[in-house]
Amino acid sequence: MTVTTPPATVTGQNVIQLTNVSRWYGNVVAVNDVTMTIGPGVTGLLGPNGAGKSTLVHMMAGFLAPSTGTVTLGGEPIWRNHEVYRRIGLVQEKEAVYGFLTGWEFVLSAARLHRLPDPAGAAHRAIELVEMTGAADRRIETYSKGMRQRIKVAAALVHDPQVLLLDEPFNGMDPRQRLHLMELIRRMGEEGRTVLFSSHILEEVERVAQQIEVVVAGRHAASGDHREIRRRMTDRPHLFRVRSSDDRLLAAALIRDASSTAVSVTADGLEVQTADFSRFTALLPKVARDLGVRLWQVSPADEDLESVFAYLTSGSS
Repeated sequence: MTVTTPPATVTGQNVIQLTNVSRWYGNVVAVNDVTMTIGPGVTGLLGPNGAGKSTLVHMMAGFLAPSTGTVTLGGEPIWRNHEVYRRIGLVQEKEAVYGFLTGWEFVLSAARLHRLPDPAGAAHRAIELVEMTGAADRRIETYSKGMRQRIKVAAALVHDPQVLLLDEPFNGMDPRQRLHLMELIRRMGEEGRTVLFSSHILEEVERVAQQIEVVVAGRHAASGDHREIRRRMTDRPHLFRVRSSDDRLLAAALIRDASSTAVSVTADGLEVQTADFSRFTALLPKVARDLGVRLWQVSPADEDLESVFAYLTSGSS
């Protein structure tokens, strides 16, 4: 299955560009010829475990060099570019905290490493931003998984970066913590920052990201919002649910057109499978009008991100 992605045209100081990027470890190919543009706003990097998401995030952060291809921020190479690192905040999936430090000490140390003019003030602001002020004096080893995630976010934000990379940031968070971080991510995207977060949880990406990049088995599988991704898939029919004033009459008319590959009458209305999305969406209201049938409900049955993801990954095993 191939999804055609239009060429990227986004430019700017906060734009990450990956061009024909591959990364391998010995004989294992983790990322295979990925070209991708991440611009201002919130982008979700979606893929199953082992798809290469963490490798991509680490290359964008400058932690890994690509084996081939280039990774740039604002047109500048990221690898071994210390000036570029100052503009990036990173939250790794794996534990990257010292348990013997308090939350305050951990974030303050990050501020000092960035040589900020007021490290204590920056640490206070970052800790408050993630709602960890009440636990800042506790040792990190006493934190829950969700609390550790939030203190890692505070450390990544302490130098006020314009680019934020988060690898599975919602892991271990309770519902309230997840909602707060989602709102924080949205707000940073609205401020014009470039925010990318990776996830294998479909609901997280669907709720937060305006742009979605799908990675499957190390390859870039699709790009766009989840509806755009779904509509670019021309080799699989779309499924619609339709309720009307006369389902049987409408079904007989729809099945006569080549755009409908299958029509089923159910207790809840019609299920229409179509191989031509554009033709069907134009045909349905015209046919209903000509027949004098009132349409009560027309909804896609397989346009949620979960079915998109399931289809994109179906050939990856």
